[in-house]
Parts: sequence; structure tokens; C-alpha cells
Amino acid sequence: MIYLLYIVLALAVIGFSIKAADYVDLIDKKTNISGAFIGGVVLAAITSLPELFTSLSAVLILNNSELVLGNILGSNIFNLATLGTISLIFIRGFVKENVGKNHLKTSLFVLFVNIILFFPVYFSKNMSIFNISIVSIIILICYFLSLRFMANDNVETDEEEKDECKLTMKQIVIRFILASIGLVLASIFITYVTEIISDKLNLAASLSGALFLGIATSLPEVTSSIALARKSKFNLVVGNIIGSNMFNLFIICITDILYIGNSVYLTTHFQTKLLLLMGFISTIVVSIILFLKNLNKQNKFVYILLSSLTIILYLAYLIFSL
Repeated sequence: MIYLLYIVLALAVIGFSIKAADYVDLIDKKTNISGAFIGGVVLAAITSLPELFTSLSAVLILNNSELVLGNILGSNIFNLATLGTISLIFIRGFVKENVGKNHLKTSLFVLFVNIILFFPVYFSKNMSIFNISIVSIIILICYFLSLRFMANDNVETDEEEKDECKLTMKQIVIRFILASIGLVLASIFITYVTEIISDKLNLAASLSGALFLGIATSLPEVTSSIALARKSKFNLVVGNIIGSNMFNLFIICITDILYIGNSVYLTTHFQTKLLLLMGFISTIVVSIILFLKNLNKQNKFVYILLSSLTIILYLAYLIFSL
């Protein structure tokens, strides 16, 4: 019964994610707002709300900080593998489509935060000021700097798209909000159902967070990104994935500030350390992809190779963790 409930909730998440992606696409067409901002901030924040509620529940209700790093880092590496998969499936369109230059900057912010995370995760360095980790302060700065960059990032397109939608901007926004509420509720429920399944399978908290919670809370990013990719909206796809990863790191910062116990960055689990390492390498790979996109390189073989590597890194983590 619990597995059937998981499937029903997963379908609900997929449905709401697709509708949210459709409305984001319409907002992109009807406004002059930067596509990077819409995908990297608006859609990314909505699709990352499951990670937020899951992480807050882990520290405030379950008092299990190990779930936070596993959930967030697991979601991030899964998101990057998703981007790699989408670029492989839609390789022809991905190679030709322009992508905002500031997505690379956001990716580098994510990379920098990953480097900082190595200190508490690998060396158990609890660097705090007034009971707030220095890592959290750095994440705050990086997140708000990335917002500033994405707000000013406009991408030129080769063709002007015809806006055939009869809905007014107000109607689109209202429907987007309703779809987002449905997405958040379905995601919260699937998160708790996933935790029950993980307990039944008797998995370690960090692996459970990365494998089951990470995938469950990443379903919105996956389905909305696929829906946008089918419309060749790869700038929004990249913004959604990279923006979600940056927002996810921001979530760790929030949980660290609210958590009364030890720092959420401290861990003794091998799986979490491996997860950080694999996610770090995967972020480097995606940053290289975005760098090549900024140079307008259209070597399909290179993109196939790099995209495949993001998938291999995720699978390698799973294999070595089991």
C-alpha cells in the first residue's frame, strides 16, 4: 500500500511540475524578465521547496542532521545527472541553443561552496561565529550574489516566438501559484512516504537521504526540466537545475541557523563524504559544459562525453555506497 501511495504522489508531483513549467514558459514569453532569473530563481525556488521542508523537518522534528546533507547533496548530484541526461536526449537542440552566461557564474558559486564544505565534512572543522557556521555565512553571500547576476542575464534568441496564449498575465500567475502549491504539498507527502520506505529497507540516514529523499525531492526539477526541454527552452532548463542546486545549498544554511544541536555540516558517514566528492567533480563537469556553451562551441561529441560523465559519477556514488 505504501508503495502504491508513493507512485500516486510521484505522478502528482510530475503533473504539477509540468504545469508549473508551462506557466513559467508563458511568463518568459510575456515579460521582459531575464530568462535566467525566471528559471534560476523563480522556478528553482519552487521546485526546491520539497528540499526545504524535508531539511527543516529533519532538524526541527526528527533531530537528524545527517539527513540534511544527504538530502541536499544527493538532490544536487541527481540534478546534475538529470541535466546530463536531458542534454543527451535533446543533444541536437542543446548544442544549438544559447544559454545565459551567468549560469556559469552561478555554477562556479556552487563549486566554491562545495570546496568550503570539504573542511567541516572531511576534517570536522566546526568554524563558527556566535553559534553560526562560517560556511553558512559564505553560502548566504554566494546565494545573493548569484541572484544579482541572474537578474541581469538576458539571452538572445534566433527567432522571435509568437505568443498565442489567450490567458492574461494575471491568470498565468494565479495558475502558476496554484500549480506550485499543489507541487509543494505533493512533494511534502512523498518525502514522508519515502522516509517510511527507507526505514523499512533499513538504510543509513545519509544514504537514505541521498538515494530516496534526494530523488523524491528532485522529481519537480526533473519533470519541469524535461517539459521545458521538449520546448527547446534549454536556458530555462539550465537555470532551473543550477539555480536549484544553489538554492539547495542555501537551505543547508537555513537549517544550520535553526538547528540547536551540533553543526549540520559535521558528519561521520562515509557515504556523505563520498557524495560531496562526487558532487564536486560533477559540478566541475557541468561548469566545463557551460563554459563551452559560452564560447559557442558546437562539438556534439564533447557534450555527449561530458554529459555522460555526470551520469557515471552519480551511478559511481550509488555503487560505492551500497
